[in-house]
Amino acid sequence: MVDPLALFGAEPGNWLVQPQHQAWLQAEGHRLLDFSKPSLVAHGFAALDLDGRLPDKPVAETIVTARMVHSYGLAMLKGLPGCIPLVDHGLVALASGPLRDGENGGWWLRNPDAGAPRRKQAYAHAFVALAASTAFVAKRPAAQQLLDEAIDVIETHFWDDAEGAMRESFASDWSDEEDYRGANSNMHSLEMCLALADALDAPKWRERGLHIAERLIHDHARANDYCIPEHFDRNWQILRDYNRDKPEDDLRPYGTTPGHSLEWSHLLLKLEAALLTHGETPPAWLLEDAIALFETAMHLGWAADERPGIVYTLDWSGRPSVPERAHWVHAEAVTAAAMLFKRTGRKVYSEWYRRLWDYIDLAMIDRERGGWLNEVDAEGRDSERIYEGKPDLYHAYQATLTPLLPATPSIAVEIAQHAAKSGAE
Repeated sequence: MVDPLALFGAEPGNWLVQPQHQAWLQAEGHRLLDFSKPSLVAHGFAALDLDGRLPDKPVAETIVTARMVHSYGLAMLKGLPGCIPLVDHGLVALASGPLRDGENGGWWLRNPDAGAPRRKQAYAHAFVALAASTAFVAKRPAAQQLLDEAIDVIETHFWDDAEGAMRESFASDWSDEEDYRGANSNMHSLEMCLALADALDAPKWRERGLHIAERLIHDHARANDYCIPEHFDRNWQILRDYNRDKPEDDLRPYGTTPGHSLEWSHLLLKLEAALLTHGETPPAWLLEDAIALFETAMHLGWAADERPGIVYTLDWSGRPSVPERAHWVHAEAVTAAAMLFKRTGRKVYSEWYRRLWDYIDLAMIDRERGGWLNEVDAEGRDSERIYEGKPDLYHAYQATLTPLLPATPSIAVEIAQHAAKSGAE
């Protein structure tokens, strides 16, 4: 019997510098973009099922819509056809559709008139701001107003200067603040901060991003052997048993999430690059923590049950809590491995980069129905324990872009600058 781990062994060469691999990345990115185009619906974008089709009664979602605007905005900046109408559609949906609270401001996860919860979450607002910033860089007419509104809502309700982090959620009228602080929403808020700082040339967002990273990673994760605590109360006391009875939650799972460690890892490198680019001296811990996060996540998460792939979550003893393999985890691991190799030159990261793409190619790319499987079980079979269908272009598409780019804080700004430079030559 073939040892499944042996399929993902030593590296034959550094793919990051090979033109054939770079061409493969571009082709895979184009395939992903085409697969997700049918997700357009009347009031934004909705999740596709495993066959790449809309359900009978599709529902637009704020997070899916914002991620589609961001992803197709990046593709538009690269000069790919069919993207501008999708970006503009998403902008209109976010600016004036039923996802937006026209009375109190801000965005729900879904239209509450269809029975969705009415709470407003930092996680969703970070993506609205990210989408608006990408469209702003792409010079779409509706982007400025949406970006202004998103920033106003975030600064008025979510950002807390004293904490150096984001508050989590509120009722529709901005009352009833949740007694919770989350690493996941703050992680994507760091991504948002880096994008806003570059798009608007606004240093305060880099400063805010550094505060987020220092609190969540250099303070809490470092003290926990770089296994990131995900859940806290309002006073930043760790809630270790949070969602113990719901370990497969898609946004707030129990335990620690190796995929988030990998995502934080490359965000710290982007933050370091942002500070250096603007003549600031980054703290040494950004690189040190980025390395430690990656190494801990791969040591504990990869083949944690003696099967290839990175498990979704681990309990506090280091055992798999939810052993399913999520596509986004491996996409973020690819980006982290690529950026760590470019930053350090250490061969181990180029080896991980190749091993991760091998796994994605064999276990997650769906050549029969299109796109990537959102998750698979330990044996590589379709699973919908955590996520239903194939709603997510954002993680996979960015994994085809970031290996081709420097350690840029904002993918949109980097692509736009490269396009402008190429046009001037």
